[in-house]
Amino acid sequence: METHFTFLDGLVLGVYFLATMAIGLLVHRGSRTVEGYTAAERSMPGWLTGLSILATYVSSISFLALPGKAFATNWNPFVFSLALPLATWIAVKWFLPFYRNGGHISAYVHLEERFGKWARIYASACYLLTQLARTGAVMYLMALPMNVLLGWDIRWIIIATGISVTLYTFVGGILAVIWTDAIQTVVLVGGALLCAALLVLGLPEGPSQMFRIAAEHNKFSLGEFGLDLTSNTFWVVLVYSLVINLQNFGIDQSYVQRYHTAKSDAEARKSVWIGGLLYLPLSAVFFFIGTALFAYYTAQPDLLPEMYRDPARSDSVFPYFMVTGLPPGITGLLIAAVFAAAMSTVSGSLNSSATIVLTDYYKRFFNRSATEKQSMRVLYVTTIAIGVLGTIIALAMTKVRSALDAWWTLAGIFGGGTLGLFLLGFLSPRTGNRAAVGGVTAGVLTILWMTLSSNATSLPQAFRSPFHGFLIIVFGTAAIMLVGLFLTMFLPRRNDEQVK
Repeated sequence: METHFTFLDGLVLGVYFLATMAIGLLVHRGSRTVEGYTAAERSMPGWLTGLSILATYVSSISFLALPGKAFATNWNPFVFSLALPLATWIAVKWFLPFYRNGGHISAYVHLEERFGKWARIYASACYLLTQLARTGAVMYLMALPMNVLLGWDIRWIIIATGISVTLYTFVGGILAVIWTDAIQTVVLVGGALLCAALLVLGLPEGPSQMFRIAAEHNKFSLGEFGLDLTSNTFWVVLVYSLVINLQNFGIDQSYVQRYHTAKSDAEARKSVWIGGLLYLPLSAVFFFIGTALFAYYTAQPDLLPEMYRDPARSDSVFPYFMVTGLPPGITGLLIAAVFAAAMSTVSGSLNSSATIVLTDYYKRFFNRSATEKQSMRVLYVTTIAIGVLGTIIALAMTKVRSALDAWWTLAGIFGGGTLGLFLLGFLSPRTGNRAAVGGVTAGVLTILWMTLSSNATSLPQAFRSPFHGFLIIVFGTAAIMLVGLFLTMFLPRRNDEQVK
């Protein structure tokens, strides 16, 4: 494969990588305490935390998988972003004040206060599983450009980058995560806009050809608008995205932890608006890149090797363009940006997961009076352990057809309908422990049935789930809420009900 990866590209890539790693070392002094490692001493300005929230959305999943999906199909996944304004407004009005007033760094303490320790364990375990899946997907997509560029075995690339990002998080804590998030977001936005412009201008007949080819192949479609629940229609993706985005803002430790890093309530509100609203136009740019790639290679078919036309390789098309179609220096910068995006996303997942292990397990069940030194040791060990497990999952991701579909499905399953449990406690003061247990039981059974039965050929067709995989988290969440509310009528919260 002919590439234009020059010495300048290598220099840019190396400098950017070293600068990103250096951030972890520079902020190490502010991350030597539990409060500094997990909450940045609650001193961050809103604009900085907002860019960090935006970066939580804009990982290598967005940068590579969204263009890959638009290249292979259409803009149907963009419907995910359309639910963000509503979810952001709900988060600012209700979720953010709830957590800021509570003061707990863990997103799940209030579930124990409402329903008992089982609820806290259930929600935190679901979160940890989700972050493992997210870490795997992000690290896999991070390795794709280097695999396309140099032809190295993608498994060794994943292992090497997994070691790097784990060590980086180990040293820098949440401060390193936030500062790197901000820097990589600026680079990613600039790089994405530049790529979109170069793709359109690179067409033989200019921008008009791009829109004509896209229209001929229905590439701007948002999906079917029918009420079919067996496929990813507009409505299926919309309701899935609303549930996922509310879960992100309402009960995801990665977001809740960032609420606490802001230095005031006003700055925290600003951060949520910045992070939530900017992703809508930015994700549109990523989908536009995928559509432009389709037009670019449709108009110039000799530029794209046949193997990349396989839908199973769609995630690799944009990396291929990066290393063959961009000017010297820009290729290195874009690949560096993908690495930085993935590193900041993974480091955020590692840091928040370590925080949950410390607060919800170690301090809750093993050592309530843990010293600062003991707590930091737990944070360090857990960071390494989650990094290793995430790397193993990334290696498994090399076998999937679409990283985006795999991540969305795993997020729905591992989410466990925890948003339903949170809303049950948040909206219904009368709901007690017994009703909540019944609701979660119904939700888990629903999730298990939809997950396991859809491909169980040994089951009669009538017993299999006919619904699309994106609806797993929707129905699981709804089952917890509806069954919990129904049981509340018969099993209301007792006045003497105490958290054990």
